[in-house]
Amino acid sequence: MEGSVFKGRHFDRSVILLCVRWYLAYSLSLRDLEEMMAERGVQVDHATIHRWTVHYAPLLLEQFNRRKRAVTGTWHVDETLYLMGVTGHSHSMRPG
Repeated sequence: MEGSVFKGRHFDRSVILLCVRWYLAYSLSLRDLEEMMAERGVQVDHATIHRWTVHYAPLLLEQFNRRKRAVTGTWHVDETLYLMGVTGHSHSMRPG
């Protein structure tokens, strides 16, 4: 994300992105994030993290969607094994 999006913010870009990423990627509460950042020496309120998430999450999603690889319609399966009801026996679904 370009720096102009973060212009005028009190906190550094890396702190903002870290908080937003952790909030979206893991099941952390805003108060947990506030505490985690305090342990790292960054005093930030949980309401501030919430505002960052509301503001930056759509921008991050847009960036992600621009960079993700296109999915093709072709799928390849090398070999599939299935287990029979008998323990220790498996059979290949390959013909022959």
